[in-house]
Amino acid sequence: MSGRLVRWVCAAAVAGVLAAPGPAGALPEPDPGPGGEQSVAGLLTRLQELYGEAEEATETYNATEEKLKERRAEARALTERLAAARGSLYGSRIAAGRLARQQYQGRSDISPYVRLLLARDPLHALDQGHVVLRAARERKATVDRLTGAERRADVLATRARAALDAQLRLAEERKKERDAVRSRLGDVEELLASLTPEQLADMSRLEETGATASQRAFMASGALGSAARAPSRAGDAALSYAVRQIGKPYVWGAEGPDSFDCSGLTSQAWAHAGRKIPRTSQEQWAKLPRVPLSRLRPGDLVVYFRRATHVALYLGGGKVVQAPRPGARVKVSPIAANPVLGAVRPDPEDKPMSGYRPPPLPRGAMSGGDAGYDSPEGAS
Repeated sequence: MSGRLVRWVCAAAVAGVLAAPGPAGALPEPDPGPGGEQSVAGLLTRLQELYGEAEEATETYNATEEKLKERRAEARALTERLAAARGSLYGSRIAAGRLARQQYQGRSDISPYVRLLLARDPLHALDQGHVVLRAARERKATVDRLTGAERRADVLATRARAALDAQLRLAEERKKERDAVRSRLGDVEELLASLTPEQLADMSRLEETGATASQRAFMASGALGSAARAPSRAGDAALSYAVRQIGKPYVWGAEGPDSFDCSGLTSQAWAHAGRKIPRTSQEQWAKLPRVPLSRLRPGDLVVYFRRATHVALYLGGGKVVQAPRPGARVKVSPIAANPVLGAVRPDPEDKPMSGYRPPPLPRGAMSGGDAGYDSPEGAS
């Protein structure tokens, strides 16, 4: 985005939730104002939809990117194994060729067999028999090695071709998904460029009002329980990493070290704590163990929207660390700035640490917009 549009995006934090917090929270449908112009709430809803589509497309792109990384690694490993198999096959063919030449020239170990038939000394004949048996075994081993090497090379070549085909298909999918993200962000830029400074300021105030109301209602509901909890040591490490990223820009598809998207931040935070978790918010929600909101502890992942298209790390005290959206920066936000879907815990077997102290926050950690963006279609 241009610098001007980035400033507009930051000024227009566009996902306030005016209804009750939780998965069902949403803004009203767009309402045309006098002269057919949309109301501020309608414009805010449209921006929510556009950002929701962009974030969902981003998570789809991220999932394909992870699959592509796996296929690349698989293709590299198969290529290395195929090269080794072909080297073994080459050696086996040389040995088989040497055996064939020896037999053709009458210099193989078949000649002792003839001597065995003509031997008069039984002991000498027995020695010759061992020689013939050993030679026969060696010839059989040579042929078996050749046959086995050919079979392994054929199988690996087939698998390598399949891995390469899959890699090419995923690369094409990734290109289409990248174009989809860019198209949706282009729609956001186009809408923002059409708004006046007054409309942007009105939307910012509307979002702030909605987010404040949602947070107040969420905290009053007692959904988080009353007890303060300590993280595990891994959770503390993940949270401390996330806090150190505060102020870095959101960039779709990014997973550090200079910029992040929402799930890029959470996956990298836990990777630095020594735990590999899925890359995307939807996979984190689908594959990690669920934990009740009433038992949240710092370092847990809070997942948002009905399609699980946004994720943040729980900081404690009703706040999260997150990468909100394009144009924003990693920051501390109220937990209910977006509709909460639920929470997951990457380290359910680890016990809370003793003597926990929350990581110190940098100045301005809560500055800027708080919202991520839902998909307008709702739950899948």
